[in-house]
Amino acid sequence: MKKTIMILFTVHCSLFTLLSAGLTDFKNIEKANRAYEAKEYGKSATFLEGIKKSNATSELHYNLGNTYYKKGDYDKAIEEYNTAKGVDEASRQYNLGNSYFKKGEYDKAIKHYEESLKHRDDPDAKHNLEEAKKEKKKRQEEQKKKQKNKDKNKKKDDKKKQDQKKQNKNKKDDQKKKKDQDQKQKKKQDQQKKEKKDQEGKEKKNKEGDKDKSDAKKKEQKPKDKKGDKASGQPKEQKKMSKEEKRKAQELKRLLKKMGGKKTPTMIYQMGENKKHKRDNNVKPW
Repeated sequence: MKKTIMILFTVHCSLFTLLSAGLTDFKNIEKANRAYEAKEYGKSATFLEGIKKSNATSELHYNLGNTYYKKGDYDKAIEEYNTAKGVDEASRQYNLGNSYFKKGEYDKAIKHYEESLKHRDDPDAKHNLEEAKKEKKKRQEEQKKKQKNKDKNKKKDDKKKQDQKKQNKNKKDDQKKKKDQDQKQKKKQDQQKKEKKDQEGKEKKNKEGDKDKSDAKKKEQKPKDKKGDKASGQPKEQKKMSKEEKRKAQELKRLLKKMGGKKTPTMIYQMGENKKHKRDNNVKPW
């Protein structure tokens, strides 16, 4: 079985004694011893602190260091052990090593155990030295593991942040893309409306143009004369003959009017001719 961490107390008669103490100090030492045996380490320390005011020897500081160690006040124990120079140095360094070991300061504990072994080859000091080294290594491994977990968590957090950042970027890009698509669609719709409007205007213009052409064609096909009658559609030469005939008819009408409604002769002169017909003497007029 592994040995437990132990403290070697180098005190006279196993407890506290002072060679140069007065009567009152001896009484307080006796009370401190009884309290120590009863494991009332705080009460024991109080008696020893009272003695220290009048008889502050290295031995007293050392005994106080033991009392504070038992009480669990390792800082106070270290303070007293450091002041107790002059007592057994191997024991003092050993107890300093134990105090630092309890505090978890393994580097300092190792240092004091090694110092104690310089003064005396003690198996307990060797054992505690190895224990301190093991605890130091164990702590280093724990710290390494803790750091590794910390790095792992940091890496995980960084990845999470990067993923979140990427998601935000993708979301922003999608929003921008949608906005661009909406603008493009709106622009396309506006263009289509404009083209439709232009097409309707063009068709309307073409219809109006076709109507004008149709009216012009109808007008060209059915011209009117001076009196508003429709043209017969005959050639120009025929139109002139018709006018001549018309003139003759008007002339005939005039002659009839001049004759005063008399009976129309059976024979008439041809109208419009300049030739003079010779009168036949043998023909009697009517």
